[in-house]
Amino acid sequence: MINLKRRALMRATAAAPLAGALAFPAIARAAAPQYVFKYGNNLPLTHPLNVRAQEAANQIHEGSKGRMQIQIFPNNQLGGDTDMLAQVRSGGIQMFTPSGLVVSTLVPVAAINAVGFAFADYQQVWAAMDGKLGANVRAAMAKAGLASFARMWDNGFRQTTTGTVPIDSAANMRGLKIRVPVSPLSIDMFKGLGASPTSLEFSEVYSSLQTHIVDAQENPLSIVEVAKLYEVQKYCSLTNHIWDGFWFVLNQRAWQGLPKDLQQITENAFNEAALKQRADVLKLNEDAVTYLRGKGLTINHPAPDSFRATLRQSGFYAKWKARFGEQAWASLEQYTGKLA
Repeated sequence: MINLKRRALMRATAAAPLAGALAFPAIARAAAPQYVFKYGNNLPLTHPLNVRAQEAANQIHEGSKGRMQIQIFPNNQLGGDTDMLAQVRSGGIQMFTPSGLVVSTLVPVAAINAVGFAFADYQQVWAAMDGKLGANVRAAMAKAGLASFARMWDNGFRQTTTGTVPIDSAANMRGLKIRVPVSPLSIDMFKGLGASPTSLEFSEVYSSLQTHIVDAQENPLSIVEVAKLYEVQKYCSLTNHIWDGFWFVLNQRAWQGLPKDLQQITENAFNEAALKQRADVLKLNEDAVTYLRGKGLTINHPAPDSFRATLRQSGFYAKWKARFGEQAWASLEQYTGKLA
């Protein structure tokens, strides 16, 4: 059963976007905004990312005295991840929060946080992504025409759900039809574990599991919960195989076209919101195991040893060290310790 604090959080996540939406008209009647940024993402309206983004949008609208407005389009309303990445590059939309795995199709080093079993805990994650490793990725994205804010948003450690058998060791991965993001690194990791990965947009995951196009998927527990994937899966294995986060990226031309004061108001609001969202996701993931078990998922805790050994034997770590380069890999291992 969801505890009272969890109920309060979920009620807040549901109510906040509505409250934010109702806050705009009174200000908008006073003066039309000079700058309007469209922001697309792939998550449901009630996810903490959208709740905190709406709070930031309200703060920006108020702080700019109505000069700046952020229009939020959640839940793949503007297309899938690949579509929105193309749109933010072309200027069709101005803001997008893709996973590093998605950005890596354009900027390969953006996937470095997703090296399998790299991070042991959040202390390592935020030290790296708020520090030198994150700065290196932002610099690479800037060269590709994507501006970005300093703080990443959390997507959590990724876990594995299946409709066939629980994942107790790397041996259970052999031949498993699993949905993975559109990312060479993620595909390669699961191939290295012997699985049969298929790349699908997130909007297709529920129906693909329901119709057995795939038998498994991997995502943070908060995503499993809010997308109700427990309705079409039987097992949840806490593999902690990847830490994943969202980069807040912007069309570089649109961002540079904003007056400096609006840049500061906007960046400050979204960076503050990111820290709140991190705390929200941590709380949701801490509570999610009990919640998902109550929804019928069988939960197990596989040890990481067999997975790491299998990836080393398959040459996964050595291959991606070579692809990312010595400098980037050294930046990663500065926080994680030696991986390859």
